[in-house]
Amino acid sequence: MVVFPNAKINLGLRVVAKRSDGYHDLDTVFYPIPFYDILEVIQSNDGFEFTFSGKEIKGELTANLCFKAYQLLKNDFPTIPQIKIHLHKNIPMGAGLGGGSSDGAFMLKLLNEKFQLGISDHSLEQYALQLGSDCPFFISNKACGAKGRGEVFESIELDLTNKSFLLINPGLHVSTAAAFSNINIANNVTPCTSIVKQPINTWKETLINDFEQSVFEIHPLLKEIKEKLYAAGAIYASMTGTGSSIYGIFEESVPENIFPGNSFEIIKIINGKAII
Repeated sequence: MVVFPNAKINLGLRVVAKRSDGYHDLDTVFYPIPFYDILEVIQSNDGFEFTFSGKEIKGELTANLCFKAYQLLKNDFPTIPQIKIHLHKNIPMGAGLGGGSSDGAFMLKLLNEKFQLGISDHSLEQYALQLGSDCPFFISNKACGAKGRGEVFESIELDLTNKSFLLINPGLHVSTAAAFSNINIANNVTPCTSIVKQPINTWKETLINDFEQSVFEIHPLLKEIKEKLYAAGAIYASMTGTGSSIYGIFEESVPENIFPGNSFEIIKIINGKAII
């Protein structure tokens, strides 16, 4: 069985409170984008196996969210057999695009369907939350407002398929811990769900990612990328998550050769399809 875990972007990202459990309360809009990994699972008679292709996946196998998702359901549903997993990685890691979270959530959904476990979407979201704060989003995988740690959802109607996106991944590593350590709590913020209901040409002044200020100080290149996207005609541009990817939304086709001579990974999304 093959599934295609997709990426997401954040439309706005506000940090509204520090919680007693050490986490932060956030306010954002998650928006899925058509840029995919490929995840395949087959039943195995030769024991568990996990193979990879595409982009390099660093870290121990036990830290991979697909592996964790399998173990999580295997603990509660011991009849799940041994499997072989193959993950082809297209979505860059640590880029604010939620690729790892998507892989983990799609693994939960795949196992539920393939082995007819009968787990409800609500329960799948609870499993996904054990994998990471933004994993539950990928269970429904529809544009939504997100609060709390990113797991309290509000359905919204938002369709940007008539817009074009230019996604820039400069390959920088942004420390999430450092980004949070320098963050200022935003007070009396307008919810991102309210802002995205307004025309996109108003978002530049109102739809804010709170992490940009601290991350741009550490990595000024990211600020330069955002400014170049606006100079090239983007109607809205922002960093997604805590970085390091920056995206621009354009009214029509995206311009060419904005970043000549750079080795950035550039993904165009036109008419709902990604072009790498």
